[in-house]
Amino acid sequence: GLKGDKMAVKKAEKKADKKEEKKAKEIRQSAWEKYDKKALDACFALSETYRQFISDCKTERECVDESIRQAEKAGYKNLADFIGKKKKLKAGDKVYMSNMGRAIALFVIGKKPMVEGLNILCAHIDSPRIDAKQVPLYEDTEIAMLDTHYYGGIKKYQWVTLPLAIHGVVVKEDGKAVNICIGEEEEGPVIGITDLLIHLSADQMQKTAAKVVEGEDLNVMLGSMPLKGEEKEAVKANILKILKDKYGIEEEDFISADLEIVPAGKAKHYGLDSSMIMGYGQDDRVCAYTSLKAILDAPAPSKTACCLLVDKEEIGSVGATGMESRFFENVVAEVMNLVGEYNELDLRRALANSRMLSSDVSAAFDPNYPGVNEKKNTAYFGKGIVFNKYTGSRGKSGSNEASAEYMATIRKIMKDNNVTFQTAELGKVDQGGGGTIAYIAAAYNMEVIDSGVAVMNMHAPWEISCKADIYEAYLGYKAFLKDA
Repeated sequence: GLKGDKMAVKKAEKKADKKEEKKAKEIRQSAWEKYDKKALDACFALSETYRQFISDCKTERECVDESIRQAEKAGYKNLADFIGKKKKLKAGDKVYMSNMGRAIALFVIGKKPMVEGLNILCAHIDSPRIDAKQVPLYEDTEIAMLDTHYYGGIKKYQWVTLPLAIHGVVVKEDGKAVNICIGEEEEGPVIGITDLLIHLSADQMQKTAAKVVEGEDLNVMLGSMPLKGEEKEAVKANILKILKDKYGIEEEDFISADLEIVPAGKAKHYGLDSSMIMGYGQDDRVCAYTSLKAILDAPAPSKTACCLLVDKEEIGSVGATGMESRFFENVVAEVMNLVGEYNELDLRRALANSRMLSSDVSAAFDPNYPGVNEKKNTAYFGKGIVFNKYTGSRGKSGSNEASAEYMATIRKIMKDNNVTFQTAELGKVDQGGGGTIAYIAAAYNMEVIDSGVAVMNMHAPWEISCKADIYEAYLGYKAFLKDA
């Protein structure tokens, strides 16, 4: 009968899935299995420094500041101190250039002429979040609130009832910048966005997930205590007094501020075996950190090595600090000039002869939601750095597709350096999709492929990554700078 037919189909599908899974396991080696005690200790040590990085660096500015601190400790000099002076760069020199404090490029000058191309690691350091509006502060029924506008692709309902923090900068009229960090002190206050209690949510529960929480309802609660002696908006007045006393800022200073609302608290070891990390902003700071660490630890390269960390990827790579900006092209020109190799034609040739890993996260297979993946072509925890030959959506729309020749080069580099790697697509065909900055760099005619770490809960306030994959990404990036 019909019931029996359905059961037979289900059984056949289950059998096919198991067969697919077995094939996938045969193709992909687990990184955990190859580690001896020394390698395992190195893996966990790197993951701990990464955990601290994403705990401390929750905005682009904080990522750039920390990158500069680590780079200078490793002997890098500010490229700005060379430009317009009689200084020159030579093989082995290490320099960096910040772009408005929200993006950064680091270079190690190679032995070969730059016209032969650079080996480039590129990741983004912006993450989905909630931003304060320009005129954000208001009072409603004796509650002080902050009006917001979300940034990037988020499921809005995931951001309510969480402890949140404010990170950012306020620039006063006289140009003085005031750094803001509220919600990260162990015994200090946090802020947050409320949700409707289940007892009164009959209407709300009928809405689709996209509408359960509306964008204009992501208003942050700041306080409820009135300032004594104030008759009008006394709670708001009290919040302004606190901000004035602690940071020296006035209400009108919000007009010239970059304030980001992010999850409060440090990243955590995840799993009973502590094999994973849960934290905010791993898309794409897990690739940014491993790329940064790779160039800082890389030996003197044959070709000039570059690590480029950019802003605005989550909203289309636009603006002066996004990959669409001319910053990268301009800074390469400055470096070529300082090594005595610059002319316009050689700049074009240098960029066209370059190779890049567009380092961005991939979607890890989640046993709770197996239906969105095709198991042979998805990324798994513990299987190493992920290479995506193409991304995009539908018919690969919006994708840079790496050539078979470049893919073969990458395979050889990983194999020669004993780096565990896997290949993947972003879900089943027509299930959804996404893109990276790869196509922008490819416009220079350089070879580019997407690579990175597999992540669960991508774009959620708390994302999950696997420590073995973080370590393999670091090893893979370092190998690429040496051998590409």
